[in-house]
Amino acid sequence: MGRGKIEIKRIENTSNRQVTYSKRRNGIMKKDKEISVLCDAQVSVIIFASSGKMHEFLPQPLWDAKHEHLDNEINRIQKENDRMQTELRHLSGEDISTLNYKELMTLEEALENGISSLKAKQMEFVPMMREHNEMLEDENRGLQFKLRQMHLDPMDDHNMLENGDVYAQQGVGDNETQMPFAFRVQPMQPNLQDHF
Repeated sequence: MGRGKIEIKRIENTSNRQVTYSKRRNGIMKKDKEISVLCDAQVSVIIFASSGKMHEFLPQPLWDAKHEHLDNEINRIQKENDRMQTELRHLSGEDISTLNYKELMTLEEALENGISSLKAKQMEFVPMMREHNEMLEDENRGLQFKLRQMHLDPMDDHNMLENGDVYAQQGVGDNETQMPFAFRVQPMQPNLQDHF
């Protein structure tokens, strides 16, 4: 036979009210504990009896072993970070007055090793820079040659007649100022291989 429904209203009998309070309170506390464990929920219950007595359910601290490990790891990383910051300051010459002789020697060795590594790395770039500079110089010479070919140098004006300037030989002096450029006739050399 199942339990029947009861009317939800204040229990008038003091003894029955106290028994019901105790049973229901324990049931609520049990359910709170179950939901906090099963669902990883944060549950807190505080119940005040009519007498003023307080009953509470507070779960176990959430700071369990996993969180303790994480806290220790965070502290370790923070200390490591602080140590590395101190080393960086020492390498830049700051706060070295607190170092003893052995620490100063270690710092000097680290700096010398760093300088050696830097010089070795710089030397890797020297051949590349030389090759790059040579390429730029070759390109510059080629561009200067093309520029001289496109524009006549003042020295070339003197040699126009010798090179066979068509307009100069024909006496077209007035039209020369109107022409933006001059034509040169290059002497023809027969290809000697054609005869054999």
